[in-house]
Amino acid sequence: MTEETSNIKQELLDRRYLRMSAIWAENSYCQRRKVGAIIVKDQMIISDGYNGTPSGFENVCEDLSGITKPYVLHAEANAITKVSRSNNSSDGATLYVTSSPCLECSKLIIQAGIKRVVFNEMYRLSDGIDLLKRAGIEIVHIPDLKP
Repeated sequence: MTEETSNIKQELLDRRYLRMSAIWAENSYCQRRKVGAIIVKDQMIISDGYNGTPSGFENVCEDLSGITKPYVLHAEANAITKVSRSNNSSDGATLYVTSSPCLECSKLIIQAGIKRVVFNEMYRLSDGIDLLKRAGIEIVHIPDLKP
């Protein structure tokens, strides 16, 4: 397989997994923003997550003013903590997420050993992406995700 063919195949896979993370985001009960994440290793989905409240809490992400409650977990954090409770390892994996990671999630991504992050929408702050780049993590932005 040529390098060009390999790159095309990887982009097709990236787009498919990113669409899957967008579908997974539909599980979120959050009203302001729904975010989904999938962790893939060796072309297998080893974890998934979406933004929401911790297990056992009410499925209400915003207060009466529409402000996100401080204990709401981001999709990336949910996926990383979920894989940590399994027999899988995220070391060397790719994270597909519908929105670029924030600074706090980027710290978790680094510590989880994830080597690639593929995302769709740019978050309003870029400090998370900047940190991931500093850590040598490959960043792939696919802004024109189509079904």
